[in-house]
Amino acid sequence: MEVAITMIVYLKGFYPSAAFERRRYMNVVVQRARHPELRDYIHSAASGLLPFIEKGLVERVAVVFFSEDNVPVERFIFKITIKPSCAALVEEGQLEFALRSFLIKLSVSKSLVKPLPLNCRWEVTAYLRSLPQVGSSKEAELWIPTDTKQWQNPPVLTPVKSLNSEPLCLQLYLEHPSLSEPLNLVNPEDVAPHDP
Repeated sequence: MEVAITMIVYLKGFYPSAAFERRRYMNVVVQRARHPELRDYIHSAASGLLPFIEKGLVERVAVVFFSEDNVPVERFIFKITIKPSCAALVEEGQLEFALRSFLIKLSVSKSLVKPLPLNCRWEVTAYLRSLPQVGSSKEAELWIPTDTKQWQNPPVLTPVKSLNSEPLCLQLYLEHPSLSEPLNLVNPEDVAPHDP
């Protein structure tokens, strides 16, 4: 997850290409953030999700890019299903081969992404099947609910790659606002009444 998130941020061109360095992971050329704070943020997001992924609580992980108005302009969605009962039966080499093909596809997906608007930002968001109880673990206290504005219409989906290698099923797809989506989304509470 950490390598994939880094590759997405690199592909989007959010930071200059000099902010990344080429490395090998599972014998695939990938990008690694050079700046310690960026690398730590991505690492802490991915490692913070791991206990929830292992417990089957995480349905999707998204790398979301926002406009200056805090409106999502693009989402990279990882849909995750893990079957722990099959974990003992899987060969490590088979799973590694599947993950390697996933990373290769991601590395050549530049043509699928759209340019980012000025003054945008990004974040990692997890969509959970059920909420962990606060106080039940330190990990649960690290995650906070989001107040992100949502699209009013269903998004346009672009499949990137699917992986189905027991015990892991993983889909990566892009979400963009539909063409009929209003340009400026607002929360109803933000709208002030106007005089006639």
